[in-house]
Amino acid sequence: MRFDILTIFPELFASPLQEGIIRRALEASQIQVKVHNIRDWAIDKHAMTDDRPFGGGEGMVMKLEPMAACLHDVQATAPGRVILLSPRGAVYTQQTAERLAQLDKLVLVCGRYEGVDERFCHLHVDEELSIGDYILTGGELAALVVLDSVTRLLPSVLGCADSAAKDTFSRNLLKHGQYTRPREFAGMTVPEVLLSGDHAQIEAYRFLESVRLTLERRPELLGKANFSPAEEKQLKKAGLYEQVQQARAAYSC
Repeated sequence: MRFDILTIFPELFASPLQEGIIRRALEASQIQVKVHNIRDWAIDKHAMTDDRPFGGGEGMVMKLEPMAACLHDVQATAPGRVILLSPRGAVYTQQTAERLAQLDKLVLVCGRYEGVDERFCHLHVDEELSIGDYILTGGELAALVVLDSVTRLLPSVLGCADSAAKDTFSRNLLKHGQYTRPREFAGMTVPEVLLSGDHAQIEAYRFLESVRLTLERRPELLGKANFSPAEEKQLKKAGLYEQVQQARAAYSC
C-alpha cells in the first residue's frame, strides 16, 4: 500500500518512519511512504503557503495553488483517495481504518493554521477525518495516526496474524488485561486461569474480562457489539447479561 503525505513540515515524519512496525513494513516493501513538501509547489519567491482570510478574522489560511499543484503531481501516476486531516472531519475509528486498509493508495493532506482554502476541499478532497475532539497545531500527527493504524491492519505486517483481529475496538469491546512474568509482584498474582493451560477456559475468562472492562469504562461501545449464542450463555452464567442488555439498549444506534 502507498501513502502520500502533503505537508509544510516534512521533517516531522523523519523519526516516526524509522521506528517499529512502520520501519519494518517499509523495509519489507509492505508499504511505501512519500512525504511531499507543499512549499516546493509555491508560486512566489518566498514559498508562501498561507495567506490572510478573506473577510478578516484570526489566523491564516493555507493557499489553494501550491496544495492543488502538489496534489496534481502526486495523483498523476496512480490516483489515490484524498483525505484531509481536519478538526471538522468525521471522527476516526477502527472501522474507518479497516475500510482504508482495503485501498491501494491514500493521500493524506495535513491541514494547518485556521484551515485550508475551502475550494481545495470541494475540488480535491474525498473525505475529511479528525482523530478526536481537540485541536492540534497541524494535521501531521493525525496523518501519522492514520498511517500507523492502517499499516498494522495490512496482511503480514504484524508478527501475529490474530493481533489486529483481537485488538481493542475490533469488535467494540475493550481488550482484557494482560500479564507476563513474574507470576507475583507486590503481593499481586497472575489469575490462576491463565496458568491452567486450558485454552477454552482462558478464552472464556478473557472474553468476560473484556465485557466487564467495557461496561465499566466505555459502555457506549456495547451499543454496537454483537454476541454469539455461546457468548450470551457465558454472560448469563457470569451474571453480566442484564447489564450488557441495558447498556446495548441505552447506546444502540
